[in-house]
Amino acid sequence: MHAKGTLENLALLPCPDVTEALGENEIRVEMRAAGMNFRDVLNALGMYPGEAGPLGGEGAGIVTEVGPGVTDLTPGDRVMGIFSGSFGPVAITDRRVVARVPEDWTFEQAASTPIVFLTAYYAMVDLGGLQPGQSVLVHSAAGGVGMATLQLARHLGAEVFGTASEGKWDTLRSLGLDDEHIASSRTLDFEKRFLDVTGGRGMDVVLDSLAREFVDAGLRLLPRGGRFLEMGKTDIRIPDEVAAEYTGVSYRAFDLMEAGADRIHEMWSDLISLFESGVLRPLPVRTWDVRRAPDAFRFISQARHTGKVALTIPRALDGPGTVLITGGTGGLGALLARHLVVEHGVERLVLTSRRGVEAPGAAELVAELAGLGAEARVAACDVADRAAVEKLLAGIGSEHPLSAVVHAAGVLDDGVVESLTPERVDKVLRPKVDAALHLHELTRDLDLAAFILYSSVSGTFGGSGQANYAAGNAFMDALAQHRRAEGLPAASLVWGPWTQDGGMTTELADADVSRMTRTGMVALTPRPDSRCSTRPAISTVPSWCP
Repeated sequence: MHAKGTLENLALLPCPDVTEALGENEIRVEMRAAGMNFRDVLNALGMYPGEAGPLGGEGAGIVTEVGPGVTDLTPGDRVMGIFSGSFGPVAITDRRVVARVPEDWTFEQAASTPIVFLTAYYAMVDLGGLQPGQSVLVHSAAGGVGMATLQLARHLGAEVFGTASEGKWDTLRSLGLDDEHIASSRTLDFEKRFLDVTGGRGMDVVLDSLAREFVDAGLRLLPRGGRFLEMGKTDIRIPDEVAAEYTGVSYRAFDLMEAGADRIHEMWSDLISLFESGVLRPLPVRTWDVRRAPDAFRFISQARHTGKVALTIPRALDGPGTVLITGGTGGLGALLARHLVVEHGVERLVLTSRRGVEAPGAAELVAELAGLGAEARVAACDVADRAAVEKLLAGIGSEHPLSAVVHAAGVLDDGVVESLTPERVDKVLRPKVDAALHLHELTRDLDLAAFILYSSVSGTFGGSGQANYAAGNAFMDALAQHRRAEGLPAASLVWGPWTQDGGMTTELADADVSRMTRTGMVALTPRPDSRCSTRPAISTVPSWCP
């Protein structure tokens, strides 16, 4: 932040602290995703009482370095936990406040787990002492901590009541609450409603995040005494005054970090066991690219979310991994391969074509890339064949795992709609649509820095004589949107036509190129220094027109 007080001041700024030498029990983590909390919004707006520290309190990523006292983690391990300043590419934290990420979890799920589930556990077990058969009220139950607490309290055998705005009641129903156990968090009706349902007994524990008269209504729901646990930061009461007014009520305003690193480590052990046994499940999460963080902050500030919100952290294309380029020996594929090596420092590539090393210019391209310092392998592969793609990916191996995918393969078969037979449509859609789906499904669980789809303006504006090709490219754009919505890297690069020495237009006759030009689409000329080829990998939007 340049300054607190408005979300307009949010910006990506350098953080030199993350390069400091590690302490005895510290680890350095390359962040992949960061969970967001309402505390971050209050911090950005300057409304958090006291010093809130840097933005970003939790996240998930890959360990890159460990301190001398850390013996149970090594570089390459996936971890999730509590960080100070997790909204950047690197963060340092105490080993005791992190846990290993379960194998089948995404980084976004992992980044959204630490604070909400640790807070729920600390509140219900340590502070609330919740016992089987007791009643607990969870305010804002459709939020992150609320949803985590619902799961944990039910596991502990408690009768759970929850409040939320009416638009989020279906979320509470999906978590197992019936209508008698649900009330609005926007009115005071929950007090009478829940007293009636419990026959006047009320609650044993209240987990609060509201303020003013809503706090008083919650306190009155403890007529037999009990524990009132305050998570909110805007209306903190004095415990002795609460005890004097509400007989038998123990009031406690709390923050997770007061538990201490050692206790957090113990809680992590219990929570991971509950996740692995299926008792607890990660929450639904909605993601934004960190470069669109202001949008995510506004979304949370307007209370539009259920579950959690996470920011994804983009990665550079360089590193020890392997970049796969389908159609890699064609005009655009070769241009991209050179660009990745020269401009991004990529050292390993797998280039596919239907003819493999027999493709024209393939051997020369491999030699050229070697001269530039990169190791390139050309593989014959029909990427529309799922089994062939599986074999291709298996051959990349784990020493230099797949780090990015660029799907540039495709063919043209132009003709007016009436002339398009099923065979001609299939000829164009197989290397576009089928191949893209195979690549998407077979790599979705991998830690990719980029997933780039080469598309065309024909899918955006249509194209005379290109109905089949337009349909295929419209699918490319939609797939990029779908992956982004799932928190996966994706970008669809919407190219215009190329001159006949680049792209698939090498297969077109002069009349075809002239027809395209008459529509106003001036052909692009391949340039070895063009940044367009990789711009989508660093773009915040799923489809990008150069």
